[in-house]
Amino acid sequence: MALRIGDILVEKKIITPEELALAIKEHQNTKEFLGQVLVRLNMITEEKLLKVLAEQQGITFLDLKELKINDNVIASVPAKFAWHYKIMPIRIDGNVLTVAISNPFDMWPVDDLETNLGYRVEISLAVASDIADAIKKYYGVGADTIERILAEAPQEEEKAGAAASQEKVQDLETGAEDASVVKLVNQILQQAISDRATDIHLEHYRNELILRYRVDGILYDTQVSENIRYLYPAIVSRIKVMANLNIVERRVPQDGRAKAKIGNKEYELRISIIPTLYGENIVIRVLSTLMLLSISDLGMEDEELEILEGILAKPHGIIFVTGPTGSGKTTTLYTCLSKLNTRERKIITIEDPVEYELRGVSQIQVNPKIDLTFATALRSILRHDPDVIMVGEVRDTETAQITIQTALTGHLVFSTIHTNTAAGGATRLIDMGIDPFLITSSVEAFIAQRLVRVICPECKAQVTDEKIDIGEAFPGIDAGAPFYRGAGCKACNSTGYKGRAGIYEILVMNAEIRKMVLEKASSDAIEHKARELGVKSLAHSGWEKVFAGVTTPEEAQRVTQIEE
Repeated sequence: MALRIGDILVEKKIITPEELALAIKEHQNTKEFLGQVLVRLNMITEEKLLKVLAEQQGITFLDLKELKINDNVIASVPAKFAWHYKIMPIRIDGNVLTVAISNPFDMWPVDDLETNLGYRVEISLAVASDIADAIKKYYGVGADTIERILAEAPQEEEKAGAAASQEKVQDLETGAEDASVVKLVNQILQQAISDRATDIHLEHYRNELILRYRVDGILYDTQVSENIRYLYPAIVSRIKVMANLNIVERRVPQDGRAKAKIGNKEYELRISIIPTLYGENIVIRVLSTLMLLSISDLGMEDEELEILEGILAKPHGIIFVTGPTGSGKTTTLYTCLSKLNTRERKIITIEDPVEYELRGVSQIQVNPKIDLTFATALRSILRHDPDVIMVGEVRDTETAQITIQTALTGHLVFSTIHTNTAAGGATRLIDMGIDPFLITSSVEAFIAQRLVRVICPECKAQVTDEKIDIGEAFPGIDAGAPFYRGAGCKACNSTGYKGRAGIYEILVMNAEIRKMVLEKASSDAIEHKARELGVKSLAHSGWEKVFAGVTTPEEAQRVTQIEE
């Protein structure tokens, strides 16, 4: 049999006789199926092999990505069978159940299914990874675990929340065979990390529990078994145990943190729980503990990088990064600190919360419960002789005043402030009650930023049947240049996007801008002057990314709210 399939592959010129001879030798040593050897040695793809095997065996090869499977088929085969046997039910015709498998020589799952479900089972072939994806898509994350927990003793729900809770770093890959809420929570976290999610949302409503992942800044619903709602109290308890929160308290918001491990990678989990009408809602922010931050990775154009490096070379002053929540401000600040983090400098940060750990940087976590605020911490750290200070956010007048006084005494200070544009930074400080003279004396630059989704490189395609009219509002941009979109593929989960890049507006406080701030000019007037001085707007930066093939017109418009 092994030689026969090998001969067929040679005859079809999929492999060479020399490759077949090498594979047979390996097959004789390892006792693997010849096909498995060919795939492992990269002589053939699994898909090509299965297509030939399907032809040889007289069965069908299926592309599961193109199939729509009916709900009644999914309901007829329990999730625990699909996960355990790595099969995907396709259709039911009378008493005949068709399932997709990836190994036509492994027939014991078929016998077990016939015995347990009462159907006559017919097989089709499909790629193993497509089967795994289909199981997740149709059954949901952790569906097999949910079924097993509910089938076992009721006390399992009660004790699961506290099980295996003492270690500081939770290893998500241990206890893989344990059907418990611990395993279920681990599966939810693992799937989020696998999908590149930055946030996990668990939302409880009257008759349902919704699980959503935020990927590249956009929230997506994640398929889960409707029975998960019966386990939600135990899930909440398990997450609280991981974050060292009060399990009994359900009436007030709670915040905590935990560490999770997958393989050799550790992740920081920031956990926030709030009470709602039908139970507690949970949001988990997923942060990699190992961040290699480089200024070149920020996505700035060469001209912008040159301006930023010039600002970083200044011995004192304040650099404010502005933008809404989730626009990448903290990452930009950390990147700037990494650039300045040398043995000759003392760097201290005050943050709420500390998102990433930076070696060689003294990081302070704000704690209002003990009156450790941005303002109180700032007063103390000046006695520690810092060269560079980062204040996570200027939220009030007191923090703004102390931050400015710190810069005036010879320190380089980084901070964030919530405004929509760079020009709005100065007017926001004036609104807080800061004297315009102090602003012009201390602030070196306002940097506004947003994050745009990057077109997936796997399915990126040039758009040829469409033109963009951006008028004359953005000088220097060739609107006739080609632009691109992502068609959607497995690599990007059919979204057409994979990853994010920054767009920036850097307003350096030169003599003309300082004069306008002293005169308490409006943010619109300052912005108009900035355009006259050649400062690129966020919209301008967005369109540059479009015609550089980084993002799409729709994404540039979504993020910057501009009109064509």
